[in-house]
Amino acid sequence: MNSVEITLSQYFMNKFNIIEHAPGAPGLRYLGLGPNLLPQQGIKKLNRLLNKNTFWAKNRSKALLRKMLSKSNVVITAWANKNLVGFGRATTDETFRAVLWDIVVDEDYQINGIGMEIVNRILKHRLINKVEKVYLMTTYCQNFYRNNGFVLSEKQGLMIYRPNINN
Repeated sequence: MNSVEITLSQYFMNKFNIIEHAPGAPGLRYLGLGPNLLPQQGIKKLNRLLNKNTFWAKNRSKALLRKMLSKSNVVITAWANKNLVGFGRATTDETFRAVLWDIVVDEDYQINGIGMEIVNRILKHRLINKVEKVYLMTTYCQNFYRNNGFVLSEKQGLMIYRPNINN
C-alpha cells in the first residue's frame, strides 16, 4: 500500500463511516442501522438522499426501497456522523456479470472521494471481484467512471423494455 492509499484510508476512517452491509442489507432494511450498528432511520435517510440528489430515483417508496435492498448482493453506505451521504449497490451472478446501481453522493459531500470509495469497495467485494464484466448505466458521470477504470462500450447498446404495468 502506498502513502496515498494510506492517507485516503485514514481520511475516510476519520471523517466518514463506510459500511459494507450484508447481502440484502437486512440491518439497514429492517432496523435502519447506520454507523456502529445503531438505528439511524436508514431507509428514511436513503429516501431523502435519493430524492435530493437524483432525477431517476425520486419518490421511490420506502417499501420498494426495502425490496430493492433485499435483492441487492452488495450494498455500501457512507455516513458523516448520523447523516447518510453516500450509497451504492450491485447485483451479480458472481461469475459472469455484475451491475452497479444507484451510486449516489449527497451534493454537499461531493468532491471528497466518497463516490470513488463506494465504487472501489463494490468492485473489490468478494461477490464482484472475479466476474468477467461489470456494467453500469450513467447519464452525466461518464468522466467519473472513466477515472475509475470503466470504458464506454461501442459494441453494446442500452435497450429498455417497459411492460405495461397498468394492466
